[in-house]
Amino acid sequence: MDPLTTTAAAGMRSRLETLDLLSNNLANVSTPGFKADREAYSLYMAEESLLAAEAGGIPQVSAPVIETNRTDYSQGLLTSTGNSTDLALSGPGFFQVDGPNGTLLTRNGRLQVARNGQLTTVDGYELSTLEPRRIRLNPDAPFSVDPDGTVRQDGAAMGRLKLVNLHPQTQAARREGLYFSLDGGGSQGLTPASAEVRQGSLEASNYSAAEAAVKLVGVLRQFEALQRASQLGAEMSRRAVEEVARVTA
Repeated sequence: MDPLTTTAAAGMRSRLETLDLLSNNLANVSTPGFKADREAYSLYMAEESLLAAEAGGIPQVSAPVIETNRTDYSQGLLTSTGNSTDLALSGPGFFQVDGPNGTLLTRNGRLQVARNGQLTTVDGYELSTLEPRRIRLNPDAPFSVDPDGTVRQDGAAMGRLKLVNLHPQTQAARREGLYFSLDGGGSQGLTPASAEVRQGSLEASNYSAAEAAVKLVGVLRQFEALQRASQLGAEMSRRAVEEVARVTA
């Protein structure tokens, strides 16, 4: 396969991978606390091209590939719900929760009070606190949450939510639902967060349908251009073969 066709085919493959990311982001535009995935590109070079580059020559074949997915942790719009069990974070940071296999992080503040008084996510994971003592609420009584995460009921402080942030250059892994975790499920690489808690509000997704539409148009145009390049490469190869056959005859 000629270099033009190879590069164009690799480009079309990367555009298809972008569509997969785009479809997942689009499916979650109305999910509270959702963080969009962004693609990060690099160039793949065949072994012969690497050898040529090391020898000071010009690489023959290089192909764009999506090296990894980067999660965009930027904050979404905070919307008021009036529900006391809805919490939102204003500023960088996450709620730390106890997952089944270790520490989990989330920006989805849609919570519930279990019958045993635990403050949990809708999936039943208990929220971590700064103190070893965990929050135990009366499920039939109202409660309030201060901006620093202190949970109060009947005027008494019941505990303070643990708000954490990722250490710079740390990338967490996306887990099922709206959760993230670090390698090993531990809390290494986390620092205290300065975000403020807003009770009665939820954070919207940081990805919009309008952004998805613009991105989709761009991806389709790029795919069409790459497809034309691939067809041009095939046509050039066909003509080259015909010319060789004519000279030989």
